[in-house]
Amino acid sequence: MSQILKLIALPISIILICLGIMTILGGHITPGGGFQGGAMIASGVIFSLLVYGLGNSPMEFSHTYIEIFESVGALGYIVLGLVGLFAGGFFLYNVGADVFNIIPASIQSIFHYPDTTNAGIIPYLNIFVGLKVFAGLSAIAIAFAGFKKLTEEDVD
Repeated sequence: MSQILKLIALPISIILICLGIMTILGGHITPGGGFQGGAMIASGVIFSLLVYGLGNSPMEFSHTYIEIFESVGALGYIVLGLVGLFAGGFFLYNVGADVFNIIPASIQSIFHYPDTTNAGIIPYLNIFVGLKVFAGLSAIAIAFAGFKKLTEEDVD
């Protein structure tokens, strides 16, 4: 790789990651959301892996680190779904934007901030979906980057 590419790859990767975070955080009011933002964050990591390689990348993501991100994303999504199930009677019921007026005000106030958003749990779902997508796509790229072609001598 050229020195120019190595020089600009990290700032471009950081910009991609920041744009992905912005897409996730604004997903409840703009087109986009968790999946698109997670894919953008993963593209920053993948770009860094392609330029620097797995061993020399300034963004070192081990298998355990990615696994934790993926687990937090999946667990958070399930927990928010269960909050809707127990509080509203439906899995992923939007507790903060209570349509059927069945949620007590104390629970509803946790996910509803009057001055910022009326989206309820949707922004939180976007964050967890973004984590899951980022971890999944990055894990695939890291696995391919770490793949070493077996020779006949390795098999014997």
